Amino acid sequence: MVGARKSAGAGPRAAGSSSRPQEKPPYVIELWYAERSAAVERVLTRAQSARLAREIFKAASSEYPERRVTLQKARKVVADTEENGALVRR
Repeated sequence: MVGARKSAGAGPRAAGSSSRPQEKPPYVIELWYAERSAAVERVLTRAQSARLAREIFKAASSEYPERRVTLQKARKVVADTEENGALVRR
């Protein structure tokens, strides 16, 4: 067709795209406020596997030695640095 225009977004889908929303990885590594230990400052990252989550948690604990870092799965704390920088496993 001469003069026909494609609308924005028309054409093949990007590789890996889906009409279904993607699920978030189950493991969450959080950094807590230094002055308010009852509040999370930010989520550092999420991980799909327990092994990767543990490695990220250890790295974050080293990067922020004076801060509380937690590793959670489904809102359950799996690891925590709260006790004087020592790893606390639950």
